[in-house]
Amino acid sequence: MTEEIKRLSNLIQSSSRIVFFGGAGVSTESQIPDFRSDEGLYGDKQAKQYPYPPETMLSHSFFKKHTEQFFEYYFDKMVYPEAKPNPAHLALAKLEQMGKLSAVITQNIDGLHQMAGSRRVCELHGSVHRNFCINCGKKYTLKEMLAFEGKGVPTCSCGGIIKPDVVLYEEALDNDVMAGAISYIMAADLMIVGGTSLAVYPAAGLLQYYSGKELVLINQTPTSYDRRASLVIRDKIGEVLSQAVDNL
Repeated sequence: MTEEIKRLSNLIQSSSRIVFFGGAGVSTESQIPDFRSDEGLYGDKQAKQYPYPPETMLSHSFFKKHTEQFFEYYFDKMVYPEAKPNPAHLALAKLEQMGKLSAVITQNIDGLHQMAGSRRVCELHGSVHRNFCINCGKKYTLKEMLAFEGKGVPTCSCGGIIKPDVVLYEEALDNDVMAGAISYIMAADLMIVGGTSLAVYPAAGLLQYYSGKELVLINQTPTSYDRRASLVIRDKIGEVLSQAVDNL
C-alpha cells in the first residue's frame, strides 16, 4: 500500500460525512468505455464508426429528428446490461454501510452504484434503468427496453416513443437531483472526486459548494482542480478505494 493510499485511509477514518463525486472513469473497470480517453466514445476508434460526433447523436434535437439513428447509437454505446460493479462501487457501498459516506454523486447512467448496494445516489445524468413514454408517461425497465434493440424505435402500448430517463445534450439537469447533491456537498467534511476529468458542466461546477478542508482527487489524468486538492492520486480508482477502505 502506498503512502498516498494510507493518507486517504486516514482521512476517511477521521471523517463522518464523506461525499464521493464520480465520473465515467469509475465504470471503466466494469468494461464500460469512458468518453475522453483514447478508447472512449470521443476517441478516434469509436468516433469513426458513426457519421456524427457523440455530442450530436446524444443531443435532444438528434433524438427528435433522427430517432431511429439515436436508438441505434444509444443501444450500441450507452447500454451495458452485462456490466457488474467493480471494487470502486463495492468500496463506496461499504463506506455507506459503515456510516461514513453521506452520498454518491455520479455522472454515470449505468446504475452500478445501486447494484453494489449504495442507497443514497444522486444520478446527475439520469439512468438507463428508467425509461418512460413521452406520450402517456408509462414507465419501462431496462429489460423491457432491450427487447426493442435492433428493432427500430421503442414504442409504448399507446403508440408513443419510449425515452430513456437520461439527460441528453441540450437538456437541463434535474433541479431536485441538483439540489440534493448540493445539500450533501455543503454538509460534507471530506470530498473524494474520482474517475472524472471535471470538464463537463454544470456537473463539475458542483465542487464550488464544498467548503471542507480536505479534497481528494483520484484520476489517471490531470484535472483543472489538481492544484486545489490536498491529495491527488494517479491510479486505478478501484484499487485505490478498495485498499483504503480495507485498511480502516
